[in-house]
Amino acid sequence: MISEHIGAWIRTRILFIGRFLGNLGLTPNMLTIAGLLLNAGVAAVIAFWDIRIGGILLLFASAFDMLDGAVARATGKTSKFGGFLDSTLDRYSESIVYLGVLLYIVDTTDAKTGSILTLLATTGALLISYTRARAEAAGYHASVGLVARPERVILLAICLILKEPLWALWALAILTHLTAFTRIAHVWRLSQQDVASTVQPAASTPRVVSTNTNTKTVKTAPAQDNVQTSRRAQRRKSGTRR
Repeated sequence: MISEHIGAWIRTRILFIGRFLGNLGLTPNMLTIAGLLLNAGVAAVIAFWDIRIGGILLLFASAFDMLDGAVARATGKTSKFGGFLDSTLDRYSESIVYLGVLLYIVDTTDAKTGSILTLLATTGALLISYTRARAEAAGYHASVGLVARPERVILLAICLILKEPLWALWALAILTHLTAFTRIAHVWRLSQQDVASTVQPAASTPRVVSTNTNTKTVKTAPAQDNVQTSRRAQRRKSGTRR
């Protein structure tokens, strides 16, 4: 994904902001919660005030979401719980923004279509995050597909600024689920490669053949004695006949 490379580039260049905020006494978890509240405010602006201003604020809120990670890295306060909290509240933030869009659309002539598309876009966005989380839990990297969160935010914000939220909802209703299925297929291919790599060594393992000469001698000795005894018996019989 393009956004992943751009995000990595930006994160390395906002560490000084994270260091400054950390010196002010702000913690990563504080900024994570503040980001949720900010997105809730954006949703309220979209639903009840001005959809264009809401689109502009949505871009600002999405940029603000990167600050908690910057503070964590700059101050060395990274933690498993912090990552878990950030990921969970990000899902709440995105869902709340879609709720704001839904409240705006129900007062328009496209209420029915917009409501269905909002539901599809929201579930698709959540499934994108869920498939990645499950893939990482299984030991796979699944950051593939078309629309990660930055792409979704930018697409929605642009359409809100243009006062055409339905354009974004149509695109997101399709692309989010396409991305989720892309990740499913990606993880399936990786799992099949793992299965093949574990089966081939087992199939190519050579059979171990004992080379203990003493054992062979012990096993073959009775057979040789039996052959010699039968030959002697045949000679005796032939001598009697003669």
